[in-house]
Amino acid sequence: MQQLPDGTVPLPDMNLLPALDALLRAGSVAGAAAELSVSPSAMSRTLGRLRRVVGDPLLVPSGRGLALTPRAHAMQPRVQAALTAAVAALRPPRDVDIATLRREFRIRTNDGAAMALGAPLLGLAAREAPGVRLRLLPEGDEDPADLRTHVDLDVGELPDPLPHDVRSAVLHEHRYVAVARSDAPFAREPLSAARFAALPQITVTRRGRTHSVVDERLAALGLRRDVVATAPTYGAACLFVLRTDALALIPSEVAAETSRVLPLRVLEIPLDLPAIVTGQAWHVRVDADPAHRWLRGALTRVAADVTRDGGAAPATS
Repeated sequence: MQQLPDGTVPLPDMNLLPALDALLRAGSVAGAAAELSVSPSAMSRTLGRLRRVVGDPLLVPSGRGLALTPRAHAMQPRVQAALTAAVAALRPPRDVDIATLRREFRIRTNDGAAMALGAPLLGLAAREAPGVRLRLLPEGDEDPADLRTHVDLDVGELPDPLPHDVRSAVLHEHRYVAVARSDAPFAREPLSAARFAALPQITVTRRGRTHSVVDERLAALGLRRDVVATAPTYGAACLFVLRTDALALIPSEVAAETSRVLPLRVLEIPLDLPAIVTGQAWHVRVDADPAHRWLRGALTRVAADVTRDGGAAPATS
């Protein structure tokens, strides 16, 4: 094939591939023309183009018909494989058998989402897709652009705006509640705003910050709380309160999960606090991937179940 002025070789006309496959299989112009529903004269012209592109006559007279040249015989299996691969590449993705799927998914999430959604998601995967492996990655100095390479799904409080090539969906909304050890002196008291502010408190922050919207709401009432400690994770905060008379402020779904296995009392926070939205984000490269669609759907189902199970009002008395 003749080179272009810049030294590159132009891509051949890929529309010739089906005709080449038909000619090599039929071994005749008329047979290939009938298979592709074109006239014999049109197929003859296509054969002429193929001969120029390939640099071989491909089909030569033999008795009353035509015969494949040695080059044509050698090309035939490769042409069939190339056409099959090209057709497969252009077809919509087929549904996968989730029950036999073997794949690893890397999900980056925060502590709260991992505690509330991780175990139910693992259980669902074990039932529906036992060959799937989940790798939950911790949040850090993350970048949504990581979804383009080594992260399959981001779960948590998503940044706004997201990159143009990242898709997202809301999983659920949660609220903050307080937890205390079940035998704490105040554990069965209704909490007023003043009583809430007077109790020692533990907040969860990865960066050691103690001021939040809670302090703003209290300040509007002329109140101020005492944050005696910060914890890096919600799990650590729950363990802290088991040895103290302090409250820990954690998401309602996390509180529902931990209070099932730890002697914790869940209490309403007597303040008007905004809801926290948890979402999932993924790159467009996996938007149509059937296996990834299953993962997103599984997480959506898990979040709905967790919201329903943990949505009841906590005990206040």
